[in-house]
Amino acid sequence: MRQKIINFRDPVVERVVDKFVDRSDIGYKKYRVTLDEERKKGIKELADYLNDIQEELMDAILYIQAAREEINEFSNAQED
Repeated sequence: MRQKIINFRDPVVERVVDKFVDRSDIGYKKYRVTLDEERKKGIKELADYLNDIQEELMDAILYIQAAREEINEFSNAQED
């Protein structure tokens, strides 16, 4: 494992980087392999990565829709 010291000027960027590291840790605990190892060892093919991307983006669209509906319901409740 490598260690890197980063000076963040933007706390928002720092929080996003922290989330990337946390996400990577979760993935490693679950699969016991890094994305780099997975790619270099041929564990997953390009088509598999594209499928994963597509599924994640589809999930993101669903989350956006659910959040919009939540906002609309909250706004309508405030008007009543």
